[in-house]
Formats: sequence, structure tokens, C-alpha cells
Amino acid sequence: MATGALLLACALLAGVAVAQRVVTVQSGPLVRTEGSHVTILCNVTGYKEGVEQDFEWSMYLPSVPDREIRIVSTAQPNYAYAVYAQRANSKEIYVERLAGDSAMLHITKVQAKDQGLFECYTPNTDGHYLGSYSARTNLTVIADSLTVTAPAQTLSKVEGDTLQLTCEVSRTTLQHTHLSVGWYLRSPEDAAAPPQELVTLSRDFVLRSGGPYRQRMAAGDLRLDKTSATSYRLTIHKLQPVDQGLLYCQAAEWIQDTDGSWFAMTRKQSDKTQLRIQPTDRDFSIQVSTERRSFTAGEPLELHCTIEAQNVPERFFSVSWVFSSSPVAVVGPSAVPVLGPDYVSREAAGHMTVRKESANVHLLKLQHLRPEDAGKYICRVTEREKTPTGDFIDRSKRSRNVQITVQPLKSNITVSLSSNSSEALEGDVIQLTCSVQATTGPLSVAWQWTDKQATGPSLEVVEEVEEVVEVASFDRDGTVWHSPSYSERSSYGEIRVEKVRADTFSLSLYNALPGDEGQYRCTATEWLQTGTEPELNWEKIGEKSATKTVTVKTVESSFMVSASSRTPSVTFGDSFDLLCLVKPRHNARVPTSVTWRFMPAGTETGDDNQGEFKDLVTFTREGTLQWGEQLLGLGTRTTVDRSHSNTNFRLSVTRAGRREAGKYQCTADLWRRNYDNSWSKVANRTSNLLGISVLQPESKLRVQKTNHSQVFLEDSRVRINCSISSQTSQDSQHAVLWYVRRATGSEADELLLRIERSGAFEYGAYAEEERLRRRVQAERLSTRLYVLTLNRAESSDSGTYYCLVEEWLSDPDGAWYRLSRESSGFTQVLVRQPEIRLQVEELESNVTVEESASIRLGCSIPSQSSRDSRFSVSWYVERAEDEDDDDEQPDEEETECVFSIGHDAVFGNGNCIPREEPGPNSRLQFERMTSDQYSLTIQGARPTDAGRYYCHVEEWLLNPRNAWYHLATNNSGFTIVNVMQQVSTLQSVVCSNNSLFYFVFFYPFPIFGILLIAVLLVRYKSRNNSKSQEGKNGAPLLWIKEPHLSYSPTCLDPPALSLHPGSVD
Repeated sequence: MATGALLLACALLAGVAVAQRVVTVQSGPLVRTEGSHVTILCNVTGYKEGVEQDFEWSMYLPSVPDREIRIVSTAQPNYAYAVYAQRANSKEIYVERLAGDSAMLHITKVQAKDQGLFECYTPNTDGHYLGSYSARTNLTVIADSLTVTAPAQTLSKVEGDTLQLTCEVSRTTLQHTHLSVGWYLRSPEDAAAPPQELVTLSRDFVLRSGGPYRQRMAAGDLRLDKTSATSYRLTIHKLQPVDQGLLYCQAAEWIQDTDGSWFAMTRKQSDKTQLRIQPTDRDFSIQVSTERRSFTAGEPLELHCTIEAQNVPERFFSVSWVFSSSPVAVVGPSAVPVLGPDYVSREAAGHMTVRKESANVHLLKLQHLRPEDAGKYICRVTEREKTPTGDFIDRSKRSRNVQITVQPLKSNITVSLSSNSSEALEGDVIQLTCSVQATTGPLSVAWQWTDKQATGPSLEVVEEVEEVVEVASFDRDGTVWHSPSYSERSSYGEIRVEKVRADTFSLSLYNALPGDEGQYRCTATEWLQTGTEPELNWEKIGEKSATKTVTVKTVESSFMVSASSRTPSVTFGDSFDLLCLVKPRHNARVPTSVTWRFMPAGTETGDDNQGEFKDLVTFTREGTLQWGEQLLGLGTRTTVDRSHSNTNFRLSVTRAGRREAGKYQCTADLWRRNYDNSWSKVANRTSNLLGISVLQPESKLRVQKTNHSQVFLEDSRVRINCSISSQTSQDSQHAVLWYVRRATGSEADELLLRIERSGAFEYGAYAEEERLRRRVQAERLSTRLYVLTLNRAESSDSGTYYCLVEEWLSDPDGAWYRLSRESSGFTQVLVRQPEIRLQVEELESNVTVEESASIRLGCSIPSQSSRDSRFSVSWYVERAEDEDDDDEQPDEEETECVFSIGHDAVFGNGNCIPREEPGPNSRLQFERMTSDQYSLTIQGARPTDAGRYYCHVEEWLLNPRNAWYHLATNNSGFTIVNVMQQVSTLQSVVCSNNSLFYFVFFYPFPIFGILLIAVLLVRYKSRNNSKSQEGKNGAPLLWIKEPHLSYSPTCLDPPALSLHPGSVD
């Protein structure tokens, strides 16, 4: 029993001690760039040992966090949903099993849509559930913004040169990331070999280099510098052949995950640079050169020693100069010369120069050669080179001998004298240049002036003694001396002696005077310094001279002034230029003052048209402007200028007006500036007169002259255009006058209205007389289009219309003037009444009625001239009259007016007076069914009513003055009416006997008859009063049916006047 209990307890304890399953993945969020390779590690612990675990990967999108999307599984091959099936089948997404309980998800090219929550799930393999079976991590996919750029190029370098390459690296990631930038070298011979790391700046800003380059980076020959926020520069000093190959820049963007580890989100490479290195040759050669080998004492000697070798600046050379086995100077690698004992004093005196002109050229220069400097010169070059062991070895080479010969000094100078002009103008500069050729030693120059030229040696006796005056001299040490005759002028700077070059001297006489005319002599003396310090002597070794004759022309003799203008006649608003030409050319020492003068037009007095000129503007001799008392127009702009040579003085006038017309002239005063800065007036000249006419511009006004004919109906709107096709100026303004010509041969055209240039209206007398003021209207649709409108045109408006356009311009002074006027073409306007289109039905008919029946006569108007027409309608009857039997004349027809209604709808107001008066006893009934349908009914036909009936229609219209006028007349066709007489019957007999009639029919019904008659009479009177009231008030009665007279067919009732319903149309 005890043993069993112990076993049971052990089993329970073992069950409690079973491990709990735990699934873990990389903690998120994991930030990765789009297109990069993403891995997510998943581990499981706490499962039954010996059983391999499976892994299933799913994801949840942020937009649908509850929907699982299966991706890949180690157990199920078709585990992925459709959205990931293709990528899983193509192994773009797969699971790498690292161990039985560890696997890694690979997304070789992550996409933006992969962003979301990833879950790793491990199916249960223990038979019971305890712990967690899945874990999740968040993946964030951002855009890849890393850019790495370096130009693709091919470079050729020499061994020992320096190489610099620049790489631009940038990114715009919002997350905190680090960059690592490195330079790599790939061997061109072995493309499969891994690239060699040169130098890299890690993400932690630590600079490291590859194994073979560590020593070179430590020595400073390899550098990586960040020159800006995005620029990284690689520098390699002392290039070696092993540096040849393909160089490129590689950058990686790193981000730190939540577990503290760093992950390279993306890596990119730049374009490659092909680098070729040419190995150097350590050998060198020497060459000594000089322009010539034969010299004269005092001339300079220059010897150049050239070292021909590769990469000379990176090597250490020492150069020694040797003369006839004696050291002259030694120049070491530091370019500091060490002189020989015999040449220290010459170098200190500036007679010797030893220097390194460039890396491979050395110079030895000896000033003022001496005869003892003749001999052999040698250049010896020694190179010091450091061996790999650290020792130094020297290699030396010497040049060939250069034999130099020095001849004793002998003067061979030649002197030439030239001047800037053989004839100088007064006030100009006389400049004499003395050139000395073939000089070897210092020179001294003396200047002399002779009043007159020598008469020559052709005569044995000199006719006239020359006066020689010393002017100035220039000593060999640069000292200038002026003679007493010229000392005062020289003190004011009028006389100047200069040494332009070593062999060129000049004498300048400023502000030349007439007394400076004569012959000038330049005498040059060459000197040689002999002896040694401190006892030095100067020896004259040669002297030569040259002469030059100069004449001075007085300014007054050539001083003249002329005025000219290309535009003697201008128009208003134009510009004109006046030019004053002063000769000779301006001289600052002899300047001129020029004044423009003006005499306005119309101010001339006397027979010779002489007037008073007034000053406009003056150019003073100092170059300033001084305005005179005479001013031009207010709207005028006057400008003045002068040329750089001060010979042309221009007066420009813009926007010329009337006030600028007149005569112009310029005067010039010539001034001389003395050497003591005082002024003297030399001469005065006045130019010719210039007449300037300012005219009105030629008119370019053109008005459209096309003639038109227009026909209008009365009461229409008449529009007449006035178009300006061209005008003189854009600033032109117009006044427009509208005229009408009533009939041919009339005395004058009548002015309708005038439109001023300001837009004001002024009606003519004709418009007032014809009452056109209310109907006429003028418009300006644009600056070039005017319209005249006649509203409610009348027949009296017919005539010929045209416009007269006046063009106005403003002159420069602001005053307006009329430039021109032009009339337009004629517009023939005909205002007529409407075309007569009145038509009345002309169909003839025969009507036969019995006695006492009704006769209906119609009148139809199928066509009318205007929709506003009104009609006057009358009916006529023609009856044949029988003459006495004694007369043999044929029957004559008598025309009788039956009924008439006027256009104003008043009965009897037509074109005839009916014989039968309207009233209660009238048998006539008139109706107007429509505006063009009329009818007349004759009730109780009688035999005398027989005849030929027709209707007579008159058409009336209302003119624009609200007056009715008769337009047209037309008659209808005939209606022949026959009335049949009745035969006597009992009824007729009874009706014909009054006593019998009253006995039979009246007495039985006295009460009924009295009541009926009373009602009818009351009704008749009320209607009759209403009708009379409307006629008195002037209301149109056209639409009221004429009350018809009705008679009882039985003749039992008296005649009664009745209005039937519908009698008002």
C-alpha cells in the first residue's frame, strides 16, 4: 500500500511539473523599406521533446483587424490565401526552418500592402493544451528614399598622384535612421572576386578601413571626409598600381528595432568609376638651355636647367650650378639657394638671381656680364630617395658643358625721335618720344629746343644764328632737371619728362602755346660703371642725338561754328534735333562754351526780319548747363547733350508746338586756360540761322463713304451708322454732326444734332421744328462708331441722312484745335405706309327669300395690310328704277346705303349715311363674329328689299402721331336678293282687320299681354340706356352687336327691341 501511494504521489508531481508552451516572435513594430528582404523569427518552447514543430504564418490588415489572411505553412503546401498564393508558390515568400522548434519567415521583396500584424501559430503536438500557441508582431512598410549617386567616369592617373571622388547620399525617411557609407574597389581582372573595402563610415560614425589599407589610412594617405549634409569625399594620396580597378560608393540605411538590434533596411551602390594608374619611371635626365652663347659685357645671361622625369613634384632633387669647376649656387629640395663665396656680393647687389621657377625648371641669371664671366657652365642634379628599409640613397647626373663668351663693351646705340603729331593744335599736348636702341649700360637723356631750323650747310656762311634752349634732362640715376626757362611751367605740370621704358624716354608739353613751335633735339648718352665697391666710376661710352620739328597751329585760325537740322519742318507733337558743330576738336586746355539762342516766329521786326534772340541754354566751359531766360512751351520737353569729344552740341525738342517755331542759332566762345589756372577768352563765333516750322499734322481722318438705301415702315426704328475707318492719332477726339436732306434742290441741309468731342449733345433747329427731339437718339458705340436712331419713324422722316465728323487734337501746350472734317456717305431713308394687302371676298351669290323672312348678308376680309388695321364697313344695294312708259330710256340703277359702321365702331359713322335710322323699330341686325368676319341681317324682308347687295370696306391705320388715316378701300362681290310676295290666307285676313284681330286674339288675354309688354318695355329701356351711356363715354362699340328688330310672324305682338345673349362679342 505504501508503495502504491508513493507512486501515485510521484505521478501527480510529475504531472504538475509539465512545462508550459510559449511561442515568441521578434518584438515589433518592425519598420522595413518597400522592396527590401524582410525576415521574422519565430521560436517555440515548452513542448514535448522529440516532436518537430510546425509553423503557420498569417497576417491581419490594419483596415480589417479581425480578418485572418493566411500566408504560408510548414505543414500545408496550399495553406496561403489567394492574395498570397502566387507569391508563396514563386518562393517570394517562404519559411526557413532553423531547427525543430525555430523557423524564420522570409519576404524577399516586401510590398506596401504587406503592412500589418503578422502572427506565428504552432499547432499543438502535446495531446493537451497548456500555454500560448501563437505570437504576433507588427510590420510597418515605408517608402525607400535612399539615394546614392556618383558620376560614372574613367580616370587615368600616374603613380603617386592624388585621387578625389565624391558620393552624394540622401534619404527622406521620417523615422530615426542611421547611415553607413563606404568606398569599395573591385578588381577588373577577377569580376567574381569579392570587392575590397577601402574605407567605411559606420552607422555609429566610426571610420574603419580594409586590411590592406589600414596602414595607408593611419599614414594619412587614405581619407573619407563628410563635406556637407549629403556629400562624402574619398581622398587617396600617393596612388599605387594596386589601387587600379572599379571604385564605387555603397550606402546602407539602418534602423534600430525594439530589441535594441540594428537592421539594414536597404543598401544601394553608386555608379562605378574606372581608375587606371600608370606606374612611374624613376630615371631622369637634365638639359641646360640659353637663348644664345655669345654676349657683350653688360648684357644679362639666363641659364635654364630642366629636369625631365615623372612625378617630379613628389621627388626630392637638388640642383648645383658650377662655373669652370667653381661652385656658383646649390638649390636643395626646399628651393633655398646656397651661393658660392665669389657670388655672394653680386647677389646682394641684385646682379645675380638663382631660383626654382617650377618643379622641374631652375634658373641662373647673371645681370651685367663681365669679361671674366666667360667660360663653361654645368648643371648637376642629385635625387635623394628613401628605401623601404628607411635609408636614403643619392643618384646624381650632370648636364653637358655650356660655353659662354663675353665680348668687351662697345657702344652701338642709335637714337630716334618721334612725336604724336608734327602739327599740334594750340592747347593740345606735344609729346616727343626718344627711343634708344642697342643699349648695354645706363642712359642719360637731354632735351633741347631751337627757335628756328638751320639753313643748312649749303652756304658757307650761316645766315641766321640758331637759339638753342635747354628744356630738361633725365640723368642716368633717374634725376630730372628742368631749365630756368621752363621751370615755372613745369611747376604747374605743363612740362613732364618721363622714362617710359629702359630704352624709351618722353617729353610732354601740355597746353601747347604758339611759342612752343620749333625744333626739338634728344641727346642720349650711354654710361658704363667701372671699378668695384666702394670705388665705383662711370665712363661715357657713346652719345647720339636726333631732332624733330613741331609746328603749333593757333586755335583761333581754325575755330568755326555751324548749325544744322535734318527736320526744318515738323508737325505738332513731333521731335526735332538741332546740331551745333564746333571745330576744332575739344581740348580741355582750350575749351569752348556753347549757347543755343532762339527767336520765336512772328517776333521779327523791320524789313530785314531781324528780331531779338534770347538764350535758351549754355554749355559752360566747365561742362555744366546754364538755362537762359527764354523757355519753350509748357508741354515741351527740351534735352541737351554733347558728344564725348565736345564738338557736337545737340538741342532736342520733343512734343513741339506753336511756341517752338522760330529761328535758332548757336554761339561759341573759345577760352584758353593758362598754366596758372587763369582763363582768357580767345575768340567768339556765331553759327548760321536755323528756321524751324511747326505745322499741324496731316490729317488721316477717313469716314466710311458707302451710300445706302433703306426702306422702313411707319412706326419702325431707323438706325444709321457713322463709321470712322482711320484717324490721325490714337489721341484724336471727334465731334459728329448729323444732317438730313429732305428733297433734291432744297436750300440747305438741316442739322439734326451735334455731338461734341466731350460727349455733350446739342440739337439743331430742325429737330425742334419737326418735333424730332423726343424721337431722335444718338449713340457712341465705340471711339470710331456712332449711331443715329429715329424712333417711331414717320413718312415725313424720309430723306437723305449723313454725318459730318470733325477731328480734334491737342497740341503740346494742351490747347485743342480742329484738324479736319469729313462727311460720310449718304443713307437714303424712305419711310412708307404699309403695303396695301386689303382683300374682300368677291364671290357673287343669289339669295331668294320669302316676304317677312330674314336676309343675311356676309362680308369677309381674308387679307389686311397690317395686324393693327381697323375697318369701316358699309353695305350698299343697287335697285333698278322703272321710268314712265313714255320714256324709251333703259332702266337706271339706284345705289342706296343700307348700313354703315365706322373704324371707331360707331354705327352710322362710316362712309355713307343709311336711309333707315337705327333704333328700336329698325329691321337691321349687325354682327362681327371675328376681326375679319362681318354680317348684316335684314329681318322682315319686303319686296322692296330686293336688289344687288355688296359691302364696302375701308382700311384705317394709326400713324405715329396717333392720328387715324385712310389706307385702302375694297368692295365685295354682289349678292342678288329676291323677295317672294305671300298669298292671302285666313291668318293674313285676320291680321289685316284690326277689329277682328283684337276681338279674336287680344281680349282673351288682356292680362297676359299687358304683363308681357311691360316686361319687354322695361328690359328694352334698360339696355338702351346702357348702350347710350357707353357711346357717350367714347367706348368702342365695334364689339357690340346692333340690337335687331324682331316682328312676330303672327303679327300678334307689337314690334319689340331685344338684345339676345351673346350680342356682345
